[in-house]
Amino acid sequence: MAGSSHGHTPAAWTGVTIAFIGFCVAGAFMVLDQPLGFWAGMVVVLLGGVVGMAMRAMGMGQPKELHQPHAMTGDREPASAGS
Repeated sequence: MAGSSHGHTPAAWTGVTIAFIGFCVAGAFMVLDQPLGFWAGMVVVLLGGVVGMAMRAMGMGQPKELHQPHAMTGDREPASAGS
């Protein structure tokens, strides 16, 4: 994935950061046995996905043209013995 710049965009970083914060909030309130706080954290997780998609729609994500199709197992050349 490192060679394809997968997820290295402002839209991806923002969406994941917001979702991570929501996950932490939901986890903390689950341990504290507060269902309302847990569900508020889950709403923040979903909000992270919505924000990420909105930013991608505004052009802050990776363009579709950069996504190359992945090689299938049968399409690969056999590795040489010297490699």
